[in-house]
Amino acid sequence: MPAWLVALDVVGVLLLLVLCYGIALVVRRRTLSRHGGTFELSYRARSTDRQGRGWVLGMGRYTGDSLEWFRIFSLSPRPSQVWQRDHISYAGQRRTEGAEQVSLYADHVVVSCSTTQGTVELAMSPSSLMGFQAWLEAGPPGTNWDLRPVR
Repeated sequence: MPAWLVALDVVGVLLLLVLCYGIALVVRRRTLSRHGGTFELSYRARSTDRQGRGWVLGMGRYTGDSLEWFRIFSLSPRPSQVWQRDHISYAGQRRTEGAEQVSLYADHVVVSCSTTQGTVELAMSPSSLMGFQAWLEAGPPGTNWDLRPVR
């Protein structure tokens, strides 16, 4: 068998694998967003002094008293990060700067949040930020607001 036929078979198999991966990503996203409450949410996984570095694209989903974050290019059905409503508070926002404008979705703002583990940076659209702030304030009755992290 000529070498070019073997190479053609290998290329065909690789293209088929890439197509299957793409279909699996679409099915996963549809499954995660089936019950609503999902939105584009980027997470700064690594804190670094260099602007635009450490950001990972993803999507967020509200599930009761928790905000779940899923990587956009992962096939895992489980969230990569989960933040409980009583352990996270809004600390401020800023516009994207420099390389962040290329790294993140267009028109997203960077939101700084205080958690029990430290500061977390998220990026979301202004309308998603409004929903996020409403979700934070809509704690269940009897919530002890004095136990929330200091802003």
